[in-house]
Amino acid sequence: MNWLSVLRKRRALLSRHFDVVRQFEVLEESCVPSYTHPNWAAAAVSWWRLAAAARLYRRWGRNGAILDFGAGTGEIHHLLTAPGTYDFVEGNPLLADALQAFIPAARQREIGSLPDASYDVVMALDSLEHNDDVPAIVAQLFKSLKPGGTMILSGPTENWLYRLGRRLAGFSGHYHTTTIAHIEQVMRPHARLREVISLPFPGLALFRVTAWVKK
Repeated sequence: MNWLSVLRKRRALLSRHFDVVRQFEVLEESCVPSYTHPNWAAAAVSWWRLAAAARLYRRWGRNGAILDFGAGTGEIHHLLTAPGTYDFVEGNPLLADALQAFIPAARQREIGSLPDASYDVVMALDSLEHNDDVPAIVAQLFKSLKPGGTMILSGPTENWLYRLGRRLAGFSGHYHTTTIAHIEQVMRPHARLREVISLPFPGLALFRVTAWVKK
């Protein structure tokens, strides 16, 4: 797969589908403004962590049923090789409608009614930090994951460099309720950590992308 070609195509499609300036208040909590940001450096960080999540999927995931929690527009789906069935949880109707248009076979689910032990891989990419009751959501996601299944997680470090980068990119909202460090601690009773990718590099990371195998 030519990753750069896919990313350029998806960036162009998102730019045509949304009027980010006019719809910014509705889209700000999603990654769409970052994916389509006019500053290529700002946009590259967002696409980079998706590519990192896809890399972890290839190493630790199993082909089969996928659940994408807080899926946004479902961009990770376009970077996966031979994905199986694709279900998603997304509470923003504008994003959910766009995802369904981009991926007609996708099935929308609600967090409170996920089928037990049904997914081979669960994705939670830059989404859990927006929620108030992270432990309850994580427990529900792991309940829906098959034994030995993989969860792939990503989130911002919230360090000074991340906060500076957000200000420079023009994002001023404060809508994260927790940090990726806390979320990873919540994960530990449910799964074993298998791999960490720190972006752009360890020691000064903006984001952490991790793979976990259900105990």
